[in-house]
Amino acid sequence: MAEKNQKNTKSIPPYMKAASGSLGGIVEACCLQPIDVIKTRLQLDRSGSYKGILHCGATITKTEGVRALWKGLTPFATHLTLKYTLRMGSNAVLQSAFKDPQTGNLSHHARLFSGFGAGVLEALAIVTPFEVVKIRLQQQRGLSPELLKYKGPIHCAGMIIREEGLLGLWAGAAPTVMRNGTNQAAMFTAKNAFDGLLWNKHEGDGKVLQPWQSMISGFLAGTVGPVCTGPFDVVKTRLMAQSRSGGELKYTGMVHAIKTIYTEEGLRALWKGLLPRLMRIPPGQAIMWAVADQVIGLYERRYLHSISL
Repeated sequence: MAEKNQKNTKSIPPYMKAASGSLGGIVEACCLQPIDVIKTRLQLDRSGSYKGILHCGATITKTEGVRALWKGLTPFATHLTLKYTLRMGSNAVLQSAFKDPQTGNLSHHARLFSGFGAGVLEALAIVTPFEVVKIRLQQQRGLSPELLKYKGPIHCAGMIIREEGLLGLWAGAAPTVMRNGTNQAAMFTAKNAFDGLLWNKHEGDGKVLQPWQSMISGFLAGTVGPVCTGPFDVVKTRLMAQSRSGGELKYTGMVHAIKTIYTEEGLRALWKGLLPRLMRIPPGQAIMWAVADQVIGLYERRYLHSISL
């Protein structure tokens, strides 16, 4: 019986969690790209051109066409896929390292630290350079190629490197690290808690959540981060959007950007784009976890739970 219980609580391999995150990222990107475009335009709007989410979306559609709502999809989808692969995999590796070697249990502090570490790693390795390219593409207005500075993601990345140096792709790295580290610490901890509280689901127990159950847990887990990290996200977008080829920079760093935005635009400006973030991130987490939990659950049933029967 002891051997059976030990096998039932065996952990999912990091490579399986990485694969599940990759598949979830592809589906999420295709569904939610328009909301991300609207969020970016609202955060970059200093003149009040857009009156809200619906007005912004309608204006983009009317003046630039429907497909403009999917601007930056290629880097966004690629970055989401790689990000979730690294996030899920590295979080699993860190959790394995922090588990109690005697009991196999993971403390709340260890779970938080594992999530934060995964967020920092994804921010530096993947999120920052991909979001710099994505934001530069999204801030361009119009669809005529001859009028656009950046013709596509590869052309955009090349121009940034030529004009601003390789580090130009890591503009806004500091607020991105703070945003992603905090977000993932909260998200992984909350997802695990909601799975246990709502569905009595624990890793390795062989129980596969229904997609709607995963979506509820993922949605709830994805709500806290955007509210807490709103200023970091606004500052990140502003720092990534400004080009170093145009002379003096308006924002010289994260702290300076926060102070400048607060002084010139008020406290509420630090949470610009919060509503579209809440429209994108929780549903995005719901979609991602609905896919990821099915992949992980299939592995549990076939290779963990079935072995112990």
